[in-house]
Amino acid sequence: MKKWFGGLITVTLASALLAGCGSSASTSGNAEGGNSTQGDKQKLVVSTWGFSEDFFKSEVYAPFEKEHNVEIVVDIGNNAERLNKIRQGSSDVDVVFLSDYYAQQGIQEGLFDTIDRSKIPNIDNIYDIAKAPLGEEYGPAYTIGRLGIAYNLGLVSGDVTSWADLWGSQFAKNLTLPNITSTAGPMAVDMASKVAGNTEFNEDAAFAKLAEASPNIVKFYGQTSEFVNMFSQEEIAGGPIMEMYFKDLQAAIPDAKFVTPSEGAYAVMNTVNIVKGSDQKELGEEFINWMLSKEVQEASAKAKVDSPVNTEVVLSGADTEGITYGADVVEKLVKLDMSFVNENIKKWTDRWNREVAQ
Repeated sequence: MKKWFGGLITVTLASALLAGCGSSASTSGNAEGGNSTQGDKQKLVVSTWGFSEDFFKSEVYAPFEKEHNVEIVVDIGNNAERLNKIRQGSSDVDVVFLSDYYAQQGIQEGLFDTIDRSKIPNIDNIYDIAKAPLGEEYGPAYTIGRLGIAYNLGLVSGDVTSWADLWGSQFAKNLTLPNITSTAGPMAVDMASKVAGNTEFNEDAAFAKLAEASPNIVKFYGQTSEFVNMFSQEEIAGGPIMEMYFKDLQAAIPDAKFVTPSEGAYAVMNTVNIVKGSDQKELGEEFINWMLSKEVQEASAKAKVDSPVNTEVVLSGADTEGITYGADVVEKLVKLDMSFVNENIKKWTDRWNREVAQ
């Protein structure tokens, strides 16, 4: 039995998803333009997802552009394709947003530059779990979400309170789980180990338990949009999903519910890093500092775009709904060791294809 990076840890405080669309786009130009200048205006190329573009343009990019006399160009796509473009050297990205699962791959492959934390003072104001999720030399998490269970009350009999309930009669022939190659895939492997009765990660038990669930799976989803579509059409009763997407489920099925399993929801962290070779490192660090500011974090939380990591953000009432907010929530999240995940993902993918996705 091998421990999950010395065991799964429950995140303590000293303190979506993702998903995205496929084609490249930009706020004011094409990402292939690199860091050339227009007059005396600098250019900062930001690689990110395609959700909430209007919000980011008006509330995040525009104020930074004005303050720093810079043009922000965005390169849009999902985690995997954007990381591949950096691997291949086919983009001139300066700053990259990735889930921690993919960011760990970039770090291990030497694709990201180290950061100077003295240039990012707002790091001091965020939850400890977000400050250095992949090591002190690399970028922080600018948002933390949680993976829990969403389900249709009209299609499920009885309460759903545990990850083990996904293996129960409530979800016979109407369940979805994340595919192993998705951000939440390794979390499904770990939850299966737990449901099998292990306090430390047990790979064989995990895959045996996943194989048990396979007959009830309508489809293993690779993108959250697939979950939303199946849920909206009532092809599935539910499954594990990031909380930030629950509003989309509830818009389609008002009788929907999101729960944090008794064993703990999983922390889903989106990180921001500087790409190695960028000639805009200092400007990139200023941009990271801006992303962590109370102003951006509060606006993002109230718009239901991202959950805040800045502890100076104070929310109440409806503003707290649908996001991962507050020390009492964050301190209970379960975090996977992404270094351990990436060491094993090739083997797990092979086992998944042979033993689970039949």
